[in-house]
Amino acid sequence: MRLIHAAAELQPAGRPVCLAIGFFDGVHIGHQQVIRQTLAEARAMDALALVVTFDRHPNSVVAPHRVPPLLYSLSQKLRHIGALGADALLLIHFDQTLSLQTGEEFIRGLAHDLGTIRSLCVGASFTFGHRRGGNLALLERLGTELRFTAHGLHAVSWGGTPVSSTRIRDQVAAGNLADASRMLGRPYSLAGIVTRGDQLGRQLGFPTANLDPAGILLPPHGVYAVRACLDGAFCPAVLNIGHRPTLGHSAPQLRIEAHLLDFERDLYGVELELVFVEKLREEQRFGSLDELRHQIVTDVTVARAILAKESGQRREDV
Repeated sequence: MRLIHAAAELQPAGRPVCLAIGFFDGVHIGHQQVIRQTLAEARAMDALALVVTFDRHPNSVVAPHRVPPLLYSLSQKLRHIGALGADALLLIHFDQTLSLQTGEEFIRGLAHDLGTIRSLCVGASFTFGHRRGGNLALLERLGTELRFTAHGLHAVSWGGTPVSSTRIRDQVAAGNLADASRMLGRPYSLAGIVTRGDQLGRQLGFPTANLDPAGILLPPHGVYAVRACLDGAFCPAVLNIGHRPTLGHSAPQLRIEAHLLDFERDLYGVELELVFVEKLREEQRFGSLDELRHQIVTDVTVARAILAKESGQRREDV
């Protein structure tokens, strides 16, 4: 999938374009429906399939006090969109100037830069443009004039309720990761850049990769068996999310620490994606660092067994 940052970069060479537009946080099964509809129409019309999304949540500019914690980092979102098979992705920088652009101006600008648009697909409740003035009705009106078909797809339901990024966030925050995974259409994961910690894990014999998932929603505190994704391969790992109460800091900081099993590579500055498999236990305070070390040994042993079984089941499913 080709990544572009301005519509004019596409240069379709006379081929028509089919668009899917949305913020697509989580790239959940509802988002996948929108993108796959665009892919199907593009193939039928010998057109290019272009996904249009934004590099940050619009509220980060128009309502900073109401920015939701996101399900996915930007790179995660782009990876999962790319896996669906679009020809290109237009990643638009959302800033103050764009926030003042009306929905009609936005669509007309795309039409001018892309040439012939054959179809445009969004979720039925999608709104865009200054003060959210753009909606499906506007797209249908512009489609009549500019000769493209506008599709507003109704939300996919799961468990009798429409799937949305907000609903998935609620499930993740509550620790219902299995339900979140079903609505995502893939196992729940989080990603963050590996930063330098205080080396306590190394002192205990269990070095950790410390993640900085700034702006990303976290599941409840505790210890989890996870799979760490590195260069397209998976490494078994144990993840701790919490404030490390055993250390007794007066102002404890939230830590996201992953111990990758049988792994020694330096990961500083790398984005690490962690796929959740099972929660091992709640966060707890121990009487000493020796007690904590013994518990980590147990956590690693249990995690190895869980992840080995899960890996075997995945191989059988292939």
